[in-house]
Amino acid sequence: MRRTVFNEDHEAFRETIRDFIAAEVVPHYHDWMEAGAVPRELYKKLGELGVFGIEVPEEYGGAGESSFKFNAVISEECARAGVSFGGSSVHTALCLPYLLTYGSEEQKRRWLPAFVSGDMMTAIAMTEPGTGSDLAGMKTTAKLSDDGTHYVLNGAKTFITGGVQADRVLVCARTAPPTPEDRRGGISILVVDTASAGYAVGRKLDKLGLRSSDTAELSFTDVKVPVADLLGEEGKAFTYLTHNLPQERLGIAVGAYAQAAAAVRFALEYVRERTVFGRTVAEFQNTKFVLADCRAEVDAMQAYVDRALDEHDAGELGVADAAAVKLFCTERAAVVIDRCLQLHGGYGYMNEYPISRLYADTRVTRIYGGTSEVMRSIVAKSMGL
Repeated sequence: MRRTVFNEDHEAFRETIRDFIAAEVVPHYHDWMEAGAVPRELYKKLGELGVFGIEVPEEYGGAGESSFKFNAVISEECARAGVSFGGSSVHTALCLPYLLTYGSEEQKRRWLPAFVSGDMMTAIAMTEPGTGSDLAGMKTTAKLSDDGTHYVLNGAKTFITGGVQADRVLVCARTAPPTPEDRRGGISILVVDTASAGYAVGRKLDKLGLRSSDTAELSFTDVKVPVADLLGEEGKAFTYLTHNLPQERLGIAVGAYAQAAAAVRFALEYVRERTVFGRTVAEFQNTKFVLADCRAEVDAMQAYVDRALDEHDAGELGVADAAAVKLFCTERAAVVIDRCLQLHGGYGYMNEYPISRLYADTRVTRIYGGTSEVMRSIVAKSMGL
């Protein structure tokens, strides 16, 4: 079916990204997986390419585009090649909306030019050991100093994508204790300089998938954070986090769909070349039926994602809608990718084949951004259940 969600500008950008991936990423990607992170130079190159400034207003060095569809193009092209840009998706898709929406004019002028160039990479720290999806249960605290000039930050975070290489981290912390009436109140966002005394990067976590993306534990011991680095209003962070969740979940859905589409492409290439019992694997009826089912699943995901992208660009994508598209795409992508790996046989289990990487990478999409169980709860609540 003809796809109409992208215009000529998006498709021109797609060609640029595809060429960049082929020249700058694919030849080195195995080494980056082994290292557990992309080189910092990649972020500088992405900055020079304009990737980090797409949605940043022109006065801060960006292109001033408002469409999230450019981010979708990047997700699709990375999946198509079986690679990733490390923690850069967090930098642009998660952190940037907070800076643009809640940052003061002074903060934007101070941070965004370096954000666009890749000289200042960002990450966001919400999850804590033992709390998981229960953000209201966070224990990290930020107490205002007696003279009112800075906060004193103490606590720990985990599963922080981009946490090893980040220069600034948006840390969610309690500036006031919860109350029985409102567990979600009293949480604020501090944009913490990672060079601050008392800020420490703990273990770089050894993950099942997304192995070229650095993920870390962070700890804060009496870290002084200037009040000028408070993002938005004190105590309003939970509302801010909720406001950005639809885009975050849409981004995960797009990535899951793109990985499933890539898996079908890799499987098609493999079964046409692989010979078993004197015939190509593609000639067997089972292969044809499996790939036909996968094609139908991918087409359904694409239609769902495209509609959600249009609604998001129009400012109409609701919380339940975003939860539903994430739930559907991540769950179905897992099925499609598993079937495509099966068609590869034993070779599909080898990391040198991109289908193996997709299989491992897609598993976390049913966990981060809210688990599938949380998504089901949100959708059910929207149905009056």
